[in-house]
Amino acid sequence: MPINANYEYANAEKQFLSAKTDSEKLVALEEMMKTMPKHKSAEALRKNIRTRYKKLKEQIETNKKKKKVTARKAGIKKQEMQAVIIGLTNSGKSSLLACLTNASPEIAGYEYTTKQPIIGTLDYEGCKIQIIDTPAIENELCDLSMINTADTLLIVVEKTEQLQEIFPFLENSTKNRIIIFNKIDLLDENEKRKIEATLKSKKYNFQIVSCLTGDNLPSLKEKIFQSFNKIRVYTKEPGKPADKEDPLILPRSSSIKDAAEKIFHGFSKQIKETRITGPSSKFPNQKVSLKHILKDKDVVEFHIK
Repeated sequence: MPINANYEYANAEKQFLSAKTDSEKLVALEEMMKTMPKHKSAEALRKNIRTRYKKLKEQIETNKKKKKVTARKAGIKKQEMQAVIIGLTNSGKSSLLACLTNASPEIAGYEYTTKQPIIGTLDYEGCKIQIIDTPAIENELCDLSMINTADTLLIVVEKTEQLQEIFPFLENSTKNRIIIFNKIDLLDENEKRKIEATLKSKKYNFQIVSCLTGDNLPSLKEKIFQSFNKIRVYTKEPGKPADKEDPLILPRSSSIKDAAEKIFHGFSKQIKETRITGPSSKFPNQKVSLKHILKDKDVVEFHIK
């Protein structure tokens, strides 16, 4: 305790020393600042207390933000196919999420509109793809760990130079990337050709789009699905049409046995005969073994024992 300290300061200092939480310490420091000695010999003390108060307050705010991010992340269950939208503020990330999925994010002209991850589902030919829009990548609220574990990154830009601002944040991400050049409705045909030529020269996997007009969104949806390296396999019961609404989603080079086990564990042991129609068959309704390798959009008919 400093010389010539009054009773109020001494009491506040005592509360600070006995405080068990950062919040309690902050309250005590505030009281110490109000009651600390004003004479010249206490100048160093005043500076020390103000510095301690500032650092503690910053630490409390940082911890709050970390807890919020952790809580949000804990509430997101990763689906079989997950793509995460990333980009700088005002690049059109939220508009893209709204165009691709059933989500209704807040879309505004001011910076940092997205404060937390927003989830939507892209229904592409019966395939349910989880799409997550994240806060602007330069924002401290952006969860880089989610970006690092996503299957596919959708990198949204409105200028090619923005890629160099974004890439340093992706040093720990080795997943598939699709560069999405947004807002092409603001460009003329010559500008579009130049942008495509630039992106092709860099050998990027890219798509130029407009969320406003819908230009090239169907092609983008196909690119997103293809990025997961999966195939769609349709099943049918004997004498009935194929179920095109709910395909089996399997890794490429999967076999008939893999498809059967995807339906439920042990199902392959119940199969007596399998017939297939589609890209991997030599002719419609071909009889194949459990080792037969499937291709995208095959139709499989199982006959059980």
